[in-house]
Amino acid sequence: MFIRKTLSLPDIQLSYLEWNQGKQPLLLLHGLADNALVWSSLGDRLAADYHIIAPDMRGHGESSKPSADYTFTSTIRDLEALMDNLGWQSTHVIGHSWSGKLACIWATKNPQRLKNMVLIDPIFIWKMPDFFKLSFPILYRVLPFLKGMGPFDSYESAEKQAQKLNQYQDWTPLQQKVFQNSIEQKPDGNWGSKFTIAARDGIFDEVMREPGLTEPVNIPTLFVQPEKGVNRQNWQLKPYKTYLKNLEISQLPGNHWCFMTQPEAFNHKVAEFLKS
Repeated sequence: MFIRKTLSLPDIQLSYLEWNQGKQPLLLLHGLADNALVWSSLGDRLAADYHIIAPDMRGHGESSKPSADYTFTSTIRDLEALMDNLGWQSTHVIGHSWSGKLACIWATKNPQRLKNMVLIDPIFIWKMPDFFKLSFPILYRVLPFLKGMGPFDSYESAEKQAQKLNQYQDWTPLQQKVFQNSIEQKPDGNWGSKFTIAARDGIFDEVMREPGLTEPVNIPTLFVQPEKGVNRQNWQLKPYKTYLKNLEISQLPGNHWCFMTQPEAFNHKVAEFLKS
């Protein structure tokens, strides 16, 4: 139901998926190391009522992969240029994980561009101490989803590793399609993620360096708290409850990637929120 398009910006090519049936603008932002196809189920579910855009964020998927500049400022500039190209003054925004933090920063800096937000299990909303940067190499080794970056000596070994990851736990047609779109054969013959090391390092550094919420935000916000997500404790939710003044928290089944592992419950809740 979608088509893929590309927008040429001064510094990158931004690839995106578009469902252009409804009229209400809706922007879908994937998380770290993912790509726009993670939103296939939700996009199909909402297409009749919304004009939906799901970009491959810079450093991901089919979009350009610069060697540097993965700041929130640059990424928000990408998204606002995309909106301007579409003639959108403002939009509904759905952000997962790292993009959930990005949405909060965007809402703080340019609230006029966001109608409302859906934050799906966002990560590291606070600013992390500088010494935490020393632990980045450890994080790269132990965070399961980063193990899918490779390199792998064959597509088969890459797929075998992927099926162990939480986002692909059921190996549904959707999950398989997302994985296949996330990987490529490299010039040396090995297989690896389209998500680059430069993007990984740059985004991690920015996520740790910049706080996500620093002042009150009045934009209506749905916080999706998956049963097996990363935000399970009250202290993790406190910044959102403190700064988001029009906040709804909804507990849903599934893990950090509940939109792929429990799509029916997720899609229903999001549709309900957006209509309200």
